[in-house]
Parts: sequence; structure tokens; C-alpha cells
Amino acid sequence: MQLGVFIPIGNNGWLISTTSPQYKPSFDLNRTIVEKAERFGFDFALSMIKLRGFGGPSGFWDYNLESFTLMAGLAAVTSRIQLFATCAVLTMPPPIAARMAVTVDSISHGRFGVNLITGWQRAEYTQMGLWPGASHYARRYDYCAEYVKVMQELWQTGRSDFKGEFFQMEDCRLLPMPEKPIPIICAAQSDAGTQFAAEYADYNFCASYGFNTPKAVEPSVARLVKATEATGRKCGALVLTMIIADETDAAAEAKWAHYVAGTDMEAIAWRDSQSGDDPSKDPFAGPNRRRWLTENKLPTNQGVLCGSYAKVAQMLDEMAEVPGVAGVMLTFDDFVIGMEQFGTRILPLMRSRSALAQAA
Repeated sequence: MQLGVFIPIGNNGWLISTTSPQYKPSFDLNRTIVEKAERFGFDFALSMIKLRGFGGPSGFWDYNLESFTLMAGLAAVTSRIQLFATCAVLTMPPPIAARMAVTVDSISHGRFGVNLITGWQRAEYTQMGLWPGASHYARRYDYCAEYVKVMQELWQTGRSDFKGEFFQMEDCRLLPMPEKPIPIICAAQSDAGTQFAAEYADYNFCASYGFNTPKAVEPSVARLVKATEATGRKCGALVLTMIIADETDAAAEAKWAHYVAGTDMEAIAWRDSQSGDDPSKDPFAGPNRRRWLTENKLPTNQGVLCGSYAKVAQMLDEMAEVPGVAGVMLTFDDFVIGMEQFGTRILPLMRSRSALAQAA
């Protein structure tokens, strides 16, 4: 099972709470985290893009760096780990995103990939006059499919004359071409999104749910596996998972209870109000997954594995057994401490990484 870290490009990481560790994003912080990831043998690091936070007493995600430029800086100070930046497709034309990707590919010597997001939080885009309207929800994967086709034509041939509904290229040029093929990640769980991933992505984030339920991701992964069987392509499932660990189950659970007690309901209400714009009834679609998290009082957007170091290692091994799971992307309450604990106390106990440890 591959290991990745979802680095905290936004303040406070992924805990929407006033009692969780409070910090602002910086290059130095993320460099420390990614250097630890590289030292512990992680396979990749990925940064999101967020253009407007959720506010509330915690000011959740009100402070954010920019993804491509952050990963370019990290590419220059690392040597092995794969790096992914996130592209919000509504904010820039595909030839610009393709050229930026080639630039970071050059800095990293072929260690770069792109995570594509279609956009769900209306306020991120209305503030800049970029929101295409409610019709975007129904057509966003058609838009994204054309976006990928343009980028891939440029990366593979150095030019594009693509003519589509959303994009029209006229002898568009891109040189140099990337040193290695640039992988595409997306984070789609709806039927339409899963089909897009099966047709165009190399990896897709599948939804994990609940507290200490490592196999709850099975239905989401199964949908992706079925879709890729139909397309004949390989698209690995990545599971976004938060780790809350300590010496004992009781100590880890006490930390989690402390974070839950400080849940920033105002920030979550803002998030859910934005999600409510999407009319999709698909239970795997973004707004319905976020509603489930709110109803179950989880102050985050992902499943949580909480317990002793040994228990967390065991639950990750259980997750690795789910057919179709290619890897896990981890978040932590305190990333610097969490990465050190993971690398020294949890990773050596994981059967799903033992072959790599023996090779090292």
C-alpha cells in the first residue's frame, strides 16, 4: 500500500475545531513535513487548493498558500518523493496549468503530478467573478474531461488543436514536454465523477467514513474498480484518512474527545450551506458526504483512525486489504509530531509496508 501525506496548505489542517492544534500554513512548516515523509519512505505528498475558507471562531482555512508554487519550492528541496499540486480548473486555462506542471516537472526531475478539482464551493469563485452558474454542477465532469484532453495533448505531442464545447485550441504549443508522464489524480465519488476517474485519472480519492472503521471505504472503492474494469484502464484508489495516535487507546481517544468538544459549528454550517448548492442526490456526492459527517459530529471531512500506535497500524493494514485500494493519504492533528510518531512508532508495525521496509 502506498503512503502519502496531505500537507497542511491551509490553517489548522483538517480539524474544524477551536481546541485542536492551531497553526498557520508556511513553506517552512510544509518543508519539515515533506522532508519527514521522504525520510520515512512515503511515496507522495499532495497539497490542495482552497481560495476561501469557512470562517467561524477557528477561522478555518481562511489562511491558505497556493498549491503549484508551494510544490515547486518543495520539489527543489526533495529528491525522491512524488509531489502533487492541485489545479482548480475554473481558475486557469488548461495550457497554463500544463505549462506550470512541466515547470515543476523540470524542477523535480520527473516527480510531479496534478490533482484536478472541478469546484464545489461557490463563494471561492464568485469572489473573483469566475463562477459559471448552477449549471456547472451538472456539466463539471464534461468540462474537466476536455481540460485533461488539452493538457495530455500538449504533454504528449507539444501541441493541441483540440476543439470542444468548453475549449478551443488553435495550434497551441508547449515545449519542452515533461521528462516523465505526469499522473492525474482526482477526488470523485459520485457516479459521474467515478466514471471520469476511470476514463482519465491515474488515481482517485475514495471516501472513507466514520471513526475507526477502516473498511468503510469498500463501497466507494468497489464503484471505482467496476468503472475501471469497463474502461480497461488502471486507476488506483487512494483513501484520505486522519490519524490520531498515542501510546494507548485511552490517550488517543482523550485527544479526539477534546477536539470534538471544540467543534467549530459555525465553520461547518458555512461549509454545509455551500455544499447545499449542489442538487445531486447521489449518496457518494460531496454535499451528501459532508452532511453525513455533520450528522455524525465529525469535525473533519474524512474518516478517522484513532488509538494506540499498534491499533492504528492494524487498522491501516485492514484498509490495505480492501480490493482496489492502492494507497492511503494521511492527515494528522499535529503534523510535525504526527509524522514523527507515524514514522517511528506506527510504520514499523504495518504488515502492508513490511516488504518495503525489508528492502530498505
